Amino acid sequence: MISDIHLHTEFSGDSNTPVHAQIEQAIRLGMEEICITDHHDYDVISEIDFTLDIPRYVEEITRVREEYKDRIHVNLGIELGLQCHLKEYLEQLAGRYPFDFIIGSSHFVNRIDPYYPAFYEGKSEDEAYRGYFEATLKRLSLLDCYDSVGHVDYVVRYGPNKNRFYTYEKFADVLDEILKTIIRKGKALECNTGGYKYRLGEPNPSVAILKRYRELGGERITIGSDAHRPEEMGFEFAKAREVLLGCGYEYYCVYRGREAQMRRL
Repeated sequence: MISDIHLHTEFSGDSNTPVHAQIEQAIRLGMEEICITDHHDYDVISEIDFTLDIPRYVEEITRVREEYKDRIHVNLGIELGLQCHLKEYLEQLAGRYPFDFIIGSSHFVNRIDPYYPAFYEGKSEDEAYRGYFEATLKRLSLLDCYDSVGHVDYVVRYGPNKNRFYTYEKFADVLDEILKTIIRKGKALECNTGGYKYRLGEPNPSVAILKRYRELGGERITIGSDAHRPEEMGFEFAKAREVLLGCGYEYYCVYRGREAQMRRL
């Protein structure tokens, strides 16, 4: 089965799932490899504490990896919340610990998560979406502390109308620049099946964006469920596989020691 390399555990502020529970579920599903990627969003406004106790986290995942080494390969990852003013902090952090894989995600814009209605106050849905994409482009252009870009159109999960009126074409100018930046920097684009969980009918990013990335020459794709509970692991991976094959991809990436390894879809 496709390896799930976007997973959360009790180390993330929004999950209560023990590390062992996620690993045991992966084994039940027949996965040979996974990556735990708990949240670290620093200097944000949120009801949830998304700051990760990184030393304790690294120690525990390293210990558990050894415990399970004869049953499944467990990689050490992290999902970093990208913000331009944290450039030095994030890049020092990324180099300080032995991460196998780093997801770079835009969760907060002006320190506010699009999850909250306050993000959309005083602007149209299209203005909010465009502002989110423009912030993402600035971050991806400035920062280099990530391997794959998480759920590029994350904002549509929570917009007033979600993806009812959202299209790639409406934001093609900025989305194309995001994709070109990913390609130019040798990064990967994530196919996040959380979009199905949020009833968007497609992954994040949308199928149109996945197709456009391939048209522009993008090859590196990572696949993650964004699971916060065991039952969400590998969610709709069969559907994601068919989508990616239909877009022209033959391989997806996993990362070990921050180096991409290709696996056939």
